[in-house]
Amino acid sequence: MNNILFFLTPKAMCAFVYDDYTIRQALEKMESAGYAALPILNKHGEYRGTLTEGDLLWALKNMCYMDMRQAEARRIMEITRRKDNIPVRVTTSMHDLVQRASTQNFVPVVDDYDAFIGIVTRSAIIKYCSENLFQED
Repeated sequence: MNNILFFLTPKAMCAFVYDDYTIRQALEKMESAGYAALPILNKHGEYRGTLTEGDLLWALKNMCYMDMRQAEARRIMEITRRKDNIPVRVTTSMHDLVQRASTQNFVPVVDDYDAFIGIVTRSAIIKYCSENLFQED
């Protein structure tokens, strides 16, 4: 297997937030999507970073003083993020993809113009390995 597109969840099937979302909008999107981390995109579709539940929790405490009205006035790009998932290109080797997935729960994938095209989840890689490398005799 040499093509990371095999593992790709396309953008149309991904949950994500836009970089101009308020903290409240991001909370609501994360709640409805049911994920602990979401890619952040700008309106041009470029990957800007990763927003986690922990980032939002600390932002509510430190920036909004636990007040949802203030969460409507603050933008997510004001949040100090613990770590952004580093994107890869579709030409990235499987070795590099697996290395990246070992430290990120998802790997953002961008095209040659840095436009976000989807994600590869760690669970997709593990599922493939389970089904193809560890088949029962």
